[in-house]
Amino acid sequence: MKILLLNPPRWNELVGKNPSIIEKHRGFNPPLGLLYLASTIKKITNYDVEVLDAQPLKLTYSQLENYFRGKSFDVVGISAMTFTLIDAYKTAKLIKKIMPTTKVILGGTHVHLFPHETKNLEGVDFAFMGEAELSLVEFLKNLKNPAYYHKIPGLIYRNTEGKIIENDFEPLDNLDELPFPERKLLNIKNYNSLLSKASLSTTIISSRGCPFRCAFCDRPLSPITSHFRFRDAKNVADEICECVELGIKDFLFYDDTFTVSKERVLDFCEEIIKRKLEIRWDIRTRVDIVDEEMLKMLKKAGCVAIHYGVESGSDKILKVIKKGFTLKKVKEIFKLTKKLKIETLAYFMIGLPLENLEDIQNTLDLAKELKPDYAHFTIFSPYPGTEFYRLGLEKGIIKKDIWKEFARNPKEEFKIPVWEENFTREQLYEMIVKFYKSFYLRPSYVLSRSIKARSKGELIKKARAGLSVLTMKKEKIDTLR
Repeated sequence: MKILLLNPPRWNELVGKNPSIIEKHRGFNPPLGLLYLASTIKKITNYDVEVLDAQPLKLTYSQLENYFRGKSFDVVGISAMTFTLIDAYKTAKLIKKIMPTTKVILGGTHVHLFPHETKNLEGVDFAFMGEAELSLVEFLKNLKNPAYYHKIPGLIYRNTEGKIIENDFEPLDNLDELPFPERKLLNIKNYNSLLSKASLSTTIISSRGCPFRCAFCDRPLSPITSHFRFRDAKNVADEICECVELGIKDFLFYDDTFTVSKERVLDFCEEIIKRKLEIRWDIRTRVDIVDEEMLKMLKKAGCVAIHYGVESGSDKILKVIKKGFTLKKVKEIFKLTKKLKIETLAYFMIGLPLENLEDIQNTLDLAKELKPDYAHFTIFSPYPGTEFYRLGLEKGIIKKDIWKEFARNPKEEFKIPVWEENFTREQLYEMIVKFYKSFYLRPSYVLSRSIKARSKGELIKKARAGLSVLTMKKEKIDTLR
């Protein structure tokens, strides 16, 4: 059996929450979800598996068509997030046009939000909800045995009567049982980050899920990501060693919240130190679940940057979004992190429920006061499957279930919703441009980042991003073209 796992192009990716300049300059991360699927299939079966990531290759649909005309696959699995649904949909239709007998499967975070709508899309034969590493293998083994389909966790299919069936599923309990994502199936040179000091970098996942209850996030209400599970420290370190052998020494831990368990973090740091791994790594976490002891160990083990979700410069808004900490804690931890010479990235949002102009100005003022090495400003968008999206529908701020309509009929002219309770979309676009220019074009900031650049390549990469900020316009916020 020949299988292709495909990360579709991103020509029609939904932007607007993140300004388009962020999407253009952030670099590319390897599609770890697809690589986990590929390595599991290869470990358990003798099937022929290929992985194609169309995004760093910047494949057009004409080039993708030429690729398929020279190939033959029994099954093609396509990664589908809500923000890339248009391209996943177009890719599925293209595959069926060229290879009508090929079975097309969609999987990813979008599917468990809109399972019925996904299966109903033209060109989609099957879909998977949940973590599909093991269930996909089970499906492939029973592809020609429809009587078995009802036993496969997370599978969405039509039965013999034409009814769409959505099988139940459970999150994977033991992540250590999964083989490492097989990065060698792709060209590792295609992956790097704007924030990375090296030309090669990769993402890595040491845990899945998040136990926190932020009202803007889909994790708390998800049947998968609301369950926090983590890998053994030695298992993660083994994967890092495998990457180092490939020449990769820069890592971004893509865990939702890396420091949920202090014991786990300290164990992992001790393992990295014991193995004398000379690597650089970033993590993403919250200010209320780190302390000085942990930060010192992170620094000693090679952690060079921490991405903190701050979100707002207003205690009132932090309470509204159920963040669970105060500005006092934010300032304390940023001061401590900087004292230990660990770089910081701060995430902020504007346009949140109940937010006024004073709150928004306080957020910009806080960003400058904290002096993070980088700041990531976004416009709040009520995502499907979140507490705030439900609230927006109930209060009439969002007039109709536009995400469900989009899931049924992904159109290129769709614009992601913003919270237009106190501000219009245009006003929010103007504000986000102001935020980026006000933070990044300060002479002191430009000088400090130039001095810290470790290579000519890094300096050029960041100068290009800076030029994009300089020429940033509200009219271009939501377009990648």
